[in-house]
Amino acid sequence: MNQPRDALAPRELRAWMAFLAAGHLIDHEIERQLKREGGLSHAEFEVLVGLSLAEGNRLRMTDLARVVMVSKSRLTYQVTQLERAGLVRRTGNETDRRSVWAELTDEGAQVLAKVRPGHRRVVRETLIEVLAPEEIDVLGDALGRVADRLRER
Repeated sequence: MNQPRDALAPRELRAWMAFLAAGHLIDHEIERQLKREGGLSHAEFEVLVGLSLAEGNRLRMTDLARVVMVSKSRLTYQVTQLERAGLVRRTGNETDRRSVWAELTDEGAQVLAKVRPGHRRVVRETLIEVLAPEEIDVLGDALGRVADRLRER
């Protein structure tokens, strides 16, 4: 049986399958830790982190969608959940009525501070401690190139 010309070679398939498995398993561990320690999903955590890094802890929703790399509709859902929990508030812009801003509340900052140490621990245990320092550099460089290429699209 002939392989399609675009079929992955065994080493390429091995790398792809390892990438998928590691990504899913790490994400699962992070999700469990965030739910247990703060009642957050991984996506909600990323929104809170994005806001915490912004000037004044606030961003326009369109800018926040770019920062957390999700669609505007997905972000709207996440921000709605966070707003209901009192962790984020949405405000309008008086000079531009089309702009909607998301802002981290004090309670949101407290929840983020509570879950961050556990998040760092999970990242360390599931990824950083498994790799040699030079492997971390190679992984960072390689995945950085992949992300750059996809951002150009």
